[in-house]
Amino acid sequence: MNNHGAPPPDRPDTTRFVDTVSPCIEQIRGRARRLTTNPYDAEDLLQDTMLKAFSGFHTFQPDSNARAWLFRIMYNNWVNTYRARQRSVAEQLCEDFTDWQLSAEACHTSTGLRSAEVEALEAIRDDEVADALRAIPAVNRVTVYLADVEGYAYREIAALMGTPVGTVMSRLARGRRRLRELLNDVAKDRGIIRTPADGQGPLELAGH
Repeated sequence: MNNHGAPPPDRPDTTRFVDTVSPCIEQIRGRARRLTTNPYDAEDLLQDTMLKAFSGFHTFQPDSNARAWLFRIMYNNWVNTYRARQRSVAEQLCEDFTDWQLSAEACHTSTGLRSAEVEALEAIRDDEVADALRAIPAVNRVTVYLADVEGYAYREIAALMGTPVGTVMSRLARGRRRLRELLNDVAKDRGIIRTPADGQGPLELAGH
């Protein structure tokens, strides 16, 4: 006897899906707005993401990162559907990468800038930081954004971008190094920092 009231065996558990994605909705909505720069497109992208996530919820592992899973679905959907009508993802993302975020990141990494350089970064305008970011190869730029602004781990970035963890690490190292070089040049050109007379040693704040 067929029980018409029973859901199909492969139908996602609606309650479990809602419980899983609800804590992530606002973060995913914010990222949709950054990607599309249009509130209407952002809502469409969010709805498409939720529909795809619901239909594929049987593939979600309960102990995995729901936010990363949703962002990966949204990113892939945006690449396939929306990006042709928008600027590149790297240009969108770099607008959120401000000087204070860069200096904070520099302070907590083992290869971070010396204190004078960190202090100098705080005097650099956000538009100058954005210009420096645009001068970095796109794959490195997006990797820096995901790691240093969004806080993703290497493995999460690798999954999002479809690359090995080693590739993520090398792109991140190159992106950070090039960004620091460019911002140091900006700071020196503006007289915020100066190179020591002998050309060696740490950069110094002008006026100190």
